[in-house]
Amino acid sequence: MLNINNNAANVKHELLVRIAKLQLSGKLDSREVNRIPIQMKPAGSMPIGCCLFHDRELLKMRILARMGISVENYNEDHELDEYAKEALERKKPTWPMITVLNEACNGCVKQNFMVTNACQGCFARPCMMNCPKKAIHIVHHAHIDAEKCIHCGLCEQNCPYHAIIKITVPCEAACPVGAISKGEDGHEIIDFHKCIYCGKCMQSCPFGAMMDKSQLVDVIKHIMNGKKVVALFAPAIASQFKCEPAQLYTAFKKSGFSKIIEVAKGADITAEKEAKEFEERMARGDKLMTTSCCSAYVRAVHIHVPDLDSCVSETRSPMHYTAELAKQEDPDCITVFIGPCLAKRREGFDDEFVDYVISAEELSAFFDAQDIVPAKQEKIEIGNKASSSGRNFARTGGVAEAVKLRLSNPEKLKFDVINGLDKNGMKKLKMYGDINAGRIEAPETAGNLVEVMSCEGGCVAGPCVITKVNVANIQLDKYVKDSNVE
Repeated sequence: MLNINNNAANVKHELLVRIAKLQLSGKLDSREVNRIPIQMKPAGSMPIGCCLFHDRELLKMRILARMGISVENYNEDHELDEYAKEALERKKPTWPMITVLNEACNGCVKQNFMVTNACQGCFARPCMMNCPKKAIHIVHHAHIDAEKCIHCGLCEQNCPYHAIIKITVPCEAACPVGAISKGEDGHEIIDFHKCIYCGKCMQSCPFGAMMDKSQLVDVIKHIMNGKKVVALFAPAIASQFKCEPAQLYTAFKKSGFSKIIEVAKGADITAEKEAKEFEERMARGDKLMTTSCCSAYVRAVHIHVPDLDSCVSETRSPMHYTAELAKQEDPDCITVFIGPCLAKRREGFDDEFVDYVISAEELSAFFDAQDIVPAKQEKIEIGNKASSSGRNFARTGGVAEAVKLRLSNPEKLKFDVINGLDKNGMKKLKMYGDINAGRIEAPETAGNLVEVMSCEGGCVAGPCVITKVNVANIQLDKYVKDSNVE
């Protein structure tokens, strides 16, 4: 995965900030929006692609995604202000949530192994000797016969000079469920019947071709129209800003949200219900139960590991319960979940209590558009805080620990964690499916409560975060300690 500090992320942030500023000033659907590509790529600047005009055209299409519009619907005869009007007039977000910018897609070559000039043509010749298909011959240095190569990687593993490298298609390699493949034109396409919305393709694409469709324009519209807009912020969001929780509350208020509810409260409800459900399942003889908060993993089970389907907790997610609390207090309020990932945006489409979902990236841009620096805000006293265990849902192991705290007989629990749904994580998930189906015996390391996190490290490492994981974990520790409830 790409480090969060990269040009694609910076451009995304700048576009979101510029769009938010224009909308807040009432000029998003004016000719001003048409000038953004020229302002970001003025005459005389160094082009990234073939020329400035191509860079500007790509920026124009990126702006569509940042306004919540699929670039597949792009018409070069339409100006950005026309698309802005469309964004401002829509009643709800449009499907699908991911859009692919083919013009930016590099059309990467199929995965293969390549010999670099670091090859010494050595006497030992371990690459050639270990190749099962005799696909390597050496004349001064190694050469790989692409027609014979089966991509086993043994040549790469055995080269003492690391002269053989694996060239991947980043988005395809990152997708844990094989939902991305090349179309006839060589560009990548997403099979939404397989996709689990983990966001790993967005994280890994070095050309920023895989884009999420923002809902920030919709949220700002409701705030500007004077609606009661409630911010439901996930525990991971508290880890993204270097400030105290009380200062983050102030930043939310100052940006226009009428009420703020920490989703850790919903996490407390989830933990209570899952603890009860776990005890009921074990009493009736179930082999295991899996947690329910990570919607990317839940979708992965439903589509790709149906043998495990019956083991998924029937308890709803913290997002759902928190939104339900907001709607119970005011049925007419607009609920906005703020989290670190794409999967929650997918979950929000199907949740009757969630109106919109925005990311840490979008919240950061919204703050910046209003010159709001959370660390410089006054502190709002937070009453009725969520528990420390609810706030700790944001990291791997936190969900299982929260459930354990609420069990009447915690000694009966043996939990296991699948820390990240990469290829290996999916294999482990399928192992549990085999256990549940009775095809294999459970190994000693298997758990009867299995927590699954799509992102390695937990929600603090989501695909739409703005802070490095090590820093986010330090900030999360402060947020957890700030609670006065276990």
